[in-house]
Amino acid sequence: MENHPFIPIIVGTDINAYNMAISFHEAYGINPILVGKEPLSFTTLSTIPGAIELNAKLGERDVFASFLKEVAKKYKTPDKQLLLVGTNDLYVRLIIENREALQDDFVFNYIDEPLMNNLLVKKNFYELCAEHGIDTPATYFYSCLSTEPFADEVRFPVIIKPSNGVQYYKHPFEGMQKVYKVNSYEEINSVIETIKRSGYTDDLIIQDFIPGDDTYMWDSVFYVNSKGNTELITFGQVVLQEHTVTAIGNYTAVITRYNEEMMLKLKGFLEALNYVGYANFDLKYDHRDGKFKVFEVNIRQGRSSYYITSCGHNMAKNFVDDLIYKVEKPLTLLDEKFLFTVVPKIVLKKFVGNEKIRQEIKQLLRAGKYANPLFYKRDEHLKRKLYLFMRQVNYYRKYKNNNW
Repeated sequence: MENHPFIPIIVGTDINAYNMAISFHEAYGINPILVGKEPLSFTTLSTIPGAIELNAKLGERDVFASFLKEVAKKYKTPDKQLLLVGTNDLYVRLIIENREALQDDFVFNYIDEPLMNNLLVKKNFYELCAEHGIDTPATYFYSCLSTEPFADEVRFPVIIKPSNGVQYYKHPFEGMQKVYKVNSYEEINSVIETIKRSGYTDDLIIQDFIPGDDTYMWDSVFYVNSKGNTELITFGQVVLQEHTVTAIGNYTAVITRYNEEMMLKLKGFLEALNYVGYANFDLKYDHRDGKFKVFEVNIRQGRSSYYITSCGHNMAKNFVDDLIYKVEKPLTLLDEKFLFTVVPKIVLKKFVGNEKIRQEIKQLLRAGKYANPLFYKRDEHLKRKLYLFMRQVNYYRKYKNNNW
């Protein structure tokens, strides 16, 4: 195995962390170190991580920095840099907030704190979109500190979701959903009261529900190097998302597409903000006015972003070339037809409602132009096959029994 001048430290133990870990393994033969709050089967039942360092309080700001410094002490050597990668919003937020404490031990490529707060807090994000000519759904905000019921005039159905996701998930409650779809003012105010009782005090978003099934959802991934130059842009059509109430918005299958106009429009937006690192936009096509409407941007790679590795733009390599080897790459607008999936083929064939896309999926499967990162060939953990088999069976049940 080659000796590389870096060790990847991946913060997270979920599917996104696994996708990042196999990207490093695929490109460099390296077994990354994972750091997490709890053991999860995606990564514990895997031979890819070199080690998994756990701390139940990792999500707390002061614990996060001190525990990562302990990890650095354990693994850092004079000839190897520690490359730090976050895999969910909370961990990326904590890396950014602890930048000064972490930058002596780690290299990483993330935006600064003021920009993070403008992008992660949805109210600020939608204001930025309006300022820069980016279309978004009709959106209203309700402060959970208010004692008045919601009374703005809206067109039903509407979606309700937290403006501040990180804060929302710190107040778990029974029946908690990622997104609520409601059809009356009575339902709106019932959801508001339930969320208020949990202790969440930030804004809620009440938003026009754009009609259309999962195939109206779109995904766009960017890598902007540490100098602020965009190196990669992708555009993908979602063909399935999770259908359980706690996981709506997580994509389970995506086909890559090419839309130069939208790719360049989003590039202009990020560059105007002096963005760096990975960005992952969630959009939906509104057939009522023929526009793509942006819901949010994740300030990291998404759990479905692994398709860029499959298409020859390895997620890990973008970080390594930029931060370790200081190699700048020209802009690539990805233009290759490919299917990313974490669900079994039978789910794709049975639960994708759009006939034309279902035929396209069958063609891509036949041509071998697809990838499911969970079935990484070089992962040889003995219990993994059983775990994956059960997971695939459960996916079939989930789609059979849940209809969003």
